Amino acid sequence: MTTNNADFLAEALDLLGPRGLTTDADLLTPWLTDWRGRYTGKTLALASPANAQEVAGLVRLCARYGVPIVPQGGNSGMSGGATPDASGAALILSLRRMNAIRALDTEARQVTCEAGVVLQTLHEAAEAQDLRFPLSLGGKGSATVGGLISTNAGGTQVLRHGSMRALVLGLEAVLPDGQIFSMLTPLKKDNRGFDLKQLLIGSEGTMGVVTAATLQLLPAVAERVVIWAGVPSLGIARKLLLHCETAVGEALEGFEVLPQACLEAVLDHLPDARAPLAEAHAWHVLIEVVADRASAATLRDRCEAMMADAFEAELVEDAAMSASEAQAEAMWLIRESISPAERARGPAVQHDISVPVEKMPDFVEKTIPMIEAKWPGTEAIAFGHLGDGNVHYHVIAPSVTDGPAWQANEGKTISRYVHDLVTEWGGSISAEHGIGQLKRDELARLGDPVALSMLRAVKQALDPKGLFNPGKLI
Repeated sequence: MTTNNADFLAEALDLLGPRGLTTDADLLTPWLTDWRGRYTGKTLALASPANAQEVAGLVRLCARYGVPIVPQGGNSGMSGGATPDASGAALILSLRRMNAIRALDTEARQVTCEAGVVLQTLHEAAEAQDLRFPLSLGGKGSATVGGLISTNAGGTQVLRHGSMRALVLGLEAVLPDGQIFSMLTPLKKDNRGFDLKQLLIGSEGTMGVVTAATLQLLPAVAERVVIWAGVPSLGIARKLLLHCETAVGEALEGFEVLPQACLEAVLDHLPDARAPLAEAHAWHVLIEVVADRASAATLRDRCEAMMADAFEAELVEDAAMSASEAQAEAMWLIRESISPAERARGPAVQHDISVPVEKMPDFVEKTIPMIEAKWPGTEAIAFGHLGDGNVHYHVIAPSVTDGPAWQANEGKTISRYVHDLVTEWGGSISAEHGIGQLKRDELARLGDPVALSMLRAVKQALDPKGLFNPGKLI
């Protein structure tokens, strides 16, 4: 360790105290590898400030010593955005100690919470007040509010409520110069120039460290119905989506699609899982319809009428409707188990992509045969959120003896090809998981030059020393 590093760590320890700074290798190890296990780095230390003022003081200290900062929430990201590089020069800045729910206003239906609040904890706090936070995902037990904001996370309810960007009403963050940007009080109308919080949402910690946020809450769901339907094609699934939107309007909260291969993989992976339908179908659709207290009594009747009309219009081949909360959860468990079931099958390259909503069925049905023909032995699958144009587009390797080598070589070539296709179709190479380090070079290769120059100009203006999450996004 250099004298410079020793001096920095001594001052950081004095600022944060023994609970706020550690260099213990055993304590550091779990936070040096990303959730998918693709990236492993080194770090100078792990800093865990207790409040925004400590974060600001630490940022000023890092600026003085030239120490890079890698902000980290639940370390559950998909793009390596919270993993330091191999140099060991960077400091991991963990927000997990900052986990207070500062205020929950039931009348305004708003909650102000710190960045380290875990999504599941937020759900439980809202539910205790007969409210809900309308964003959920498989990693809700570890994902934090700060991480969700920094990556503009999506999830299964984007169809109705939008991504994290639409749910953030106010924001508190520490900027690279150590100033605290505080705009936690939301206003319905505010035309004082740019909406500055939007610069930070989705910026992956490259322009500021989110320390707290005011979020939108909604009335609790009083009743829900989950439907599993079999359809012959993704194009028909798209027509079914439009039918459901017309039939039940904003009560439609989720609309997920998965092919038969995904269902079979999950059934193999989960010994107790059962197929919701008796027969196999080319595609399966998971539909969730919800109601508040005012409309709960009629929800099931509306769902039955919606599906009866769908059968008459030949939009579904078969369907099952949940009769209990246990059945509804069992259907969702199948959807949420696709990724672990796929991992159990072997190596694959995953793509979190989007194209214009109306083009998604054609994109999937035309490009999957292209991939499988170009790389014989691979299997391309698509599943996810059809209603917002975002599907998870994965290519599973043939039977190979060296999975990591395949991913690093042929898999990387496949990903470039997939991203080229997505760009040709007017889509995005990152729909909800961020760019991180996984897609940084691809963004530079395929991104609009004007948009990229604007991103770099904002980054340079806010972080001229380049200390905030270097090597990520841009």
